[in-house]
This record gives sequence, C-alpha cells and structure tokens, in this order.
Amino acid sequence: MGILSGNPQDEPMHYGEVFSTWNFVLMSNKAVAEAQVLLNHAGDKDLKKLLLESIELGQSEVEKVSTLLKENGIALPPAAPEPPKVELNDIPVGARFPDPDIALSASEKVSAGLVTCSAIMGQSIREDIAMMFGQFHMRKAALGAKYLKLVKEKGWLIPPPLHLSHKD
Repeated sequence: MGILSGNPQDEPMHYGEVFSTWNFVLMSNKAVAEAQVLLNHAGDKDLKKLLLESIELGQSEVEKVSTLLKENGIALPPAAPEPPKVELNDIPVGARFPDPDIALSASEKVSAGLVTCSAIMGQSIREDIAMMFGQFHMRKAALGAKYLKLVKEKGWLIPPPLHLSHKD
C-alpha cells in the first residue's frame, strides 16, 4: 500500500486543502448573504426562483464543507448574518438593483464558484474532498446554465462583440 492510500476520511488534510476549504466556507457564506440581499431587490419571478436555488445550493455546500472542517478539528470562519427580508416596494426606486444587473451578479458568483471548485479538486490529494467539490462543480454548472438561459430569454444578455466570418 502507498502513502495515504487508506480510507480518505482517516487521512489528514494538507495545508492547501485546509486553507481552500476554509476559504470556500467564508466566501460561500458571503455569496449566500449577497444572494439574499439581491432577492429583496428582484422583481422577476423566474429570477427570484433562481436566486432561491442559489441560496439553497450555497447553504448546502457550506453545511457539507463545515462538517468536513469540524471533523478535522478546524475552526469555522465567521458567517455573515442573514439580511432582513424586505418588500421590493419598500426599496426606493433609485436604490433598487435592476433585474438584469441582479442576474449578472448572481451568475458571476456561480462562475467564480466553478473556478474555485476546479482549483480545490486539482489540489486535493484526499479523494473524498476532490469528489465533494466535483459534485459541487456539476451542480454549479447546471445552475449557471439556468442563469444563461434566463438572461437570454429575458433579453438581458449583453454579448461581447461577435465575430462574424466574412468569406469573400
């Protein structure tokens, strides 16, 4: 048997895994709180549904990674307090985030999460950690596809300059 080839849960985490998973919890807590704020500003029902899905996904991931950290004797990062729920009409018009901006901000967080999951998968030597973040990656990719479909359907997509092939 090779080094660290037993049950992955019995293997110690290396410093990179500890830092990356701890930081993942910190940033995911922040992303959940930001999505909760954006939910207060959202008017579109389809966007609200996706924001709720983002919040639930983030909370589920935080719970799983927090359990991993606790099982390995690692203190958890501070969590952002849940922002109060506010009715959209209670937010002054000039202070509201428009739905297209909300969708862009939320999908940007999903994209950043994909990159983070990939990085953690690549640096992990514990198979259970790599597999956990592989599952997170797949769920985030599916959620990102839903955001892309939404912004296209609603006409909120701002594409970069398109390259059109001009054949003479």
